[in-house]
Amino acid sequence: MASHVLERDINAAVRMDGPISKGPLPRWQKKALESSGHGGSFLSTSALTGVSFNTSAASTNISSSKTPSRTPRKTPGKSSLKKTPKTSPSGSNGNCGDRFIPNRHNMQFDVANYLLTQENNQQENSASIADAEYKAIVDEQLNTDFSNFRIMAYSNKAPPAPEGHAGNRILYSSSKAPLSSKKNTRFIPKAPERILDAPDIQDDFYLNLVDWSATNTVAVALSSQLYLWNATSGNVSQLAELEDSTVCAVSWSEDGTYLALGTSENEVHLWDVTRNKRLRVLTGHAARVGSLCWNGPLLSSGARSGYVHHHDVRVSQHHVGTLKAHQQEVCGLKWSPDGRFLATGGNDNILNLWPSSLSHGSVQPLHVFNNHQSAVKALAWCPWKPSVLASGGGTADRCIRFWNCNLGAHLSSVDTNSQVSSLLWSEEYHEIISGHGFAQNQLIIWKYPSMTKVAELTGHTGRVLNTCLSPDGTTVLSAGADETLRLWNCFALDPSRKKQKKIAQGTGSTSGVLRQSIR
Repeated sequence: MASHVLERDINAAVRMDGPISKGPLPRWQKKALESSGHGGSFLSTSALTGVSFNTSAASTNISSSKTPSRTPRKTPGKSSLKKTPKTSPSGSNGNCGDRFIPNRHNMQFDVANYLLTQENNQQENSASIADAEYKAIVDEQLNTDFSNFRIMAYSNKAPPAPEGHAGNRILYSSSKAPLSSKKNTRFIPKAPERILDAPDIQDDFYLNLVDWSATNTVAVALSSQLYLWNATSGNVSQLAELEDSTVCAVSWSEDGTYLALGTSENEVHLWDVTRNKRLRVLTGHAARVGSLCWNGPLLSSGARSGYVHHHDVRVSQHHVGTLKAHQQEVCGLKWSPDGRFLATGGNDNILNLWPSSLSHGSVQPLHVFNNHQSAVKALAWCPWKPSVLASGGGTADRCIRFWNCNLGAHLSSVDTNSQVSSLLWSEEYHEIISGHGFAQNQLIIWKYPSMTKVAELTGHTGRVLNTCLSPDGTTVLSAGADETLRLWNCFALDPSRKKQKKIAQGTGSTSGVLRQSIR
């Protein structure tokens, strides 16, 4: 019998899954007792584990499981159990956790984060707008598009969005405010507004046979005859007819009162259009005069000999300067709008830039440009950038080139795939129109400075010889080897700017300096 009792005690002592009858209570039972408070029932907790405890047994076990204190002489009466502080909000069932979790709902962290992010985005947008405007100004001044140039960039550029997918484009640009820009699309008539006959016009690339005056009158040289067409009334009249000579160049004075004619007899004739009277004949050249240009009272003439003569039409001794400009014929001659530079183009493929000083033979060109591979006839100064010059080459060159005359630098060029016979600027739209020869005999409108094609105007069956612009800058007249003059309304003004121009023209007065001084 004793052996059975011993065996039972040993089994109970080594049994691992039996209930613990002695020792401290588990922590979860302590928590349950503490949460029950005064008079709270512990039966519900005991029922979950299948073990039943009464209050006296629990208190006995708690007191027996007290951790020995280092201060045994501690003042009696202190509770041996330390309860964890807790908050019991109204309506709580008492089963609160042992951690303090603050309520941050009223702090509105999402709103604060949004406001901070929005402020940064606004600053970024304003900075982006300023940078974009600065880059646009730099591109315009340097005549170069720097949008594809990256300097000190250490991050990969976002790939361009596929065309036709508006949603993808928004991903790259929705946070950037667009620059305010003028609408760049407009209707350009592809057919000429009017066609005039020009029989016997000379099919010679090196001559300059048409010009449009400030009084809205077109001068046209037809072999030995000179005709005037009033663009306002449509009347046509013959001004001059030369004997044993042909008209090789025509050029109006700035006020439209006087007309200069260059002839094949090496002379320059000066006419008063208001009185239909020839005032004087300017001599001195040794070959035909194929190019003319005015600079106030100063008339410059270029000849086939390669020389340029300056004539002061106010004095009897008119010849005031000579330039040995080219080795071959001078076919292009243009003064800059501010009168500082004279550009000359020759059949020797050279473009020279001269100062405004006058002398006989001692003046040297400021810059000599030899980039063209053919005759340089087409010359045009930019009206809103007086230091920018456009030049066009002949059949072997076919290029339009732009020059900064202050620096003597070549800015850019574009291959037109055709002979360039003339160039004109449009100040209203910042565009340039070029006249061409074989094979299309067309006029091309280019956007400056990007030099993208805006429109092509076709209709001539022969090469375009010369072009000129109306005084209001809206209409281009082209003279072709097909013996026609065609008027293209390709630079029509906006209504608002047209009204402003009319007001400005009404308040202006025509200069009468030449009228009072020519003799």
